[in-house]
Amino acid sequence: MSDRQKLHTAALVEPAGERRKHRKARKHAAVKIETDARQREQAVERERVAAERAERRNTSYLPAAGEPGPATLRTPGRFRLPRHQDTSATLAGAYPFLAEGGLGADGVFVGQDLYSGGSFVYDPWTLYARGMITAPNIVLAGIVGSGKSSLAKSLYTRSIPFGRRVYVPGDPKGEHTAVAEAVGGKAIVLGHGLRNRLNPLDEGYRPDGLSDVEWASTVASRRRDLIGALAETVLERALSPLEHTVIDIALQAVVASASVPILPMVVDRILTPDVGDDERLAEDGRLVGHALRRLVSGDLAGLFDGPSTVTFDPTLPMITLDLSRVVENSTLISVLMTCSSAWMESALLDPNGGQRWVVYDEAWRLMSHPALLKRMDAHWRLARHYGIANLLIFHKLTDLDNVGDQGSAMRSLANSLLANAESRIIYRQESDQIGTTGQTLGLTGTEQKLLPSLGTGQGLWRIKESSYVVQHQLHPEELRAFDTTQRMTNLQNHAGSGGSGDVS
Repeated sequence: MSDRQKLHTAALVEPAGERRKHRKARKHAAVKIETDARQREQAVERERVAAERAERRNTSYLPAAGEPGPATLRTPGRFRLPRHQDTSATLAGAYPFLAEGGLGADGVFVGQDLYSGGSFVYDPWTLYARGMITAPNIVLAGIVGSGKSSLAKSLYTRSIPFGRRVYVPGDPKGEHTAVAEAVGGKAIVLGHGLRNRLNPLDEGYRPDGLSDVEWASTVASRRRDLIGALAETVLERALSPLEHTVIDIALQAVVASASVPILPMVVDRILTPDVGDDERLAEDGRLVGHALRRLVSGDLAGLFDGPSTVTFDPTLPMITLDLSRVVENSTLISVLMTCSSAWMESALLDPNGGQRWVVYDEAWRLMSHPALLKRMDAHWRLARHYGIANLLIFHKLTDLDNVGDQGSAMRSLANSLLANAESRIIYRQESDQIGTTGQTLGLTGTEQKLLPSLGTGQGLWRIKESSYVVQHQLHPEELRAFDTTQRMTNLQNHAGSGGSGDVS
């Protein structure tokens, strides 16, 4: 390398002293940055600690022993519990928040909540007023001997002191007759061989607030609907427009000529119209006339062929229609139920009538008739407006298979009644009924597994999304009044005292 090249290279190289000076400057700058950041964090932390201390100084705390005097809400001694060791499964049952607190204390006492051990109280009107349910309709299902009838009777009889009234528009077994008489009500017993008559064309109870014109229009409409429903029940089909016209013309003529029209007059007018009427009226109304004739002269005669011998008093605490004398004839039961439903309708739809129970016992039998099912649906939809709580009582939910054909309008209507009941009470069910019951009423798997093991008087109460297992409790006087096993018990006692052998 030449001398010139060596000098040029030496000029480009930084002296060692300068390099050390720059490294120290960079190191001092980095240390300063870290120190400043740490000081800022420490300042923020000091401010936070100071704020917490200031908050504690400004907060008042109770002494460790609690407030002095009665406000302590504790005993002088310390609460001590002995040590206890157990399995997690056992301790889960002692957990204090395992069960719900119930439905409150307002309403009718039912019995004991078997999960919480507390009293269980239920009242559909109270729950509706509190917003816990949106419709005061109830479904009660249970096999024979499970105690569902006693529960239904307890619910409505214990409601009477609260000002509620009870209507049973059809009692196929006559179970509610003794209860009605015991509470100061009335049981209307109808059947062949009895003197009681029920005139379907009676005006019925007149609600307050209706003018004469409004009342006359209401009565005329009710009469037309009722006679049409009776004809449809006997014919087991819907009426044609011509048949509706025949009924309307005949009814108008009878009402114009009689102060108290009765069904035989309408039948005569349909079968033998006036000379001045259309000649085809007799032909168009022939089937309807003969269908209604069964109610006054045929196999269904004796109940509708004269003026009413019984009256409907809506001010009584309870009214029931006893159909135990006609239980063998399903058509006659349907006709009687249709008449009684229309009879009670004027009182049910009175907005000043107060809060009322409407009990449909053996509901599967009643729902198998289209006319009755439509009336029940109407009462269901108007329940909130008129203060009605409908109670449908079943044995098992597969009874709905008797309501119309699969996919029919009747089956859909029956299922909608159950679906719209937000209070569902299920007593013991057989194992083969669990799937249908759970699917129809929307029960969980845990709830379904519980049903076969329920004892007498024990029921699963499903109130919207809440579930309770309740043991119904009866007073001894209620037990005697509600007993539905007297005939079986009396038969057994008689056989045992006779000494003539066993009854098989």
